[in-house]
Amino acid sequence: MPTIWDQTARDEVFTRLGRLKADTPARWGKFTCPDMLGHLNDSMRMALGDVTPRSKNLPLRFFPLKQLILYVVPFPKGAPTAPELIGRSGRCVWDEEVATFKELIARLVARSSSTVWPPHPAFGAMSRRDWGALGYKHIAHHFTQFGA
Repeated sequence: MPTIWDQTARDEVFTRLGRLKADTPARWGKFTCPDMLGHLNDSMRMALGDVTPRSKNLPLRFFPLKQLILYVVPFPKGAPTAPELIGRSGRCVWDEEVATFKELIARLVARSSSTVWPPHPAFGAMSRRDWGALGYKHIAHHFTQFGA
């Protein structure tokens, strides 16, 4: 499973980011390309503890569902997300979001492997390994949404 902790995976993410433009149309969903990147940025802020969505007591928190979703099955199109991670929709500026995306990836990578990671609102307690896999998978899902 690729992870954002792996340099090769990050290089791939940045290559795919380079294929996107502010006006790239979505293949599904309601996001514009800038809003999608803003959503990814807010998701990374959540992993850093800068954004704290309300916790949901869902069965996704428990084995084996959590492991299946984080490491095995693809994300479904149109899956629900925390309102805090889509609240900036309609106000995202492409160039600013691109710069922020790169900064947030660097901040995540700079964190120590011994750092305590914040819980995820749907998946509950998350390890560094979990956040790395989820981060890559989430980015890949949305970049695919826009054909990159």
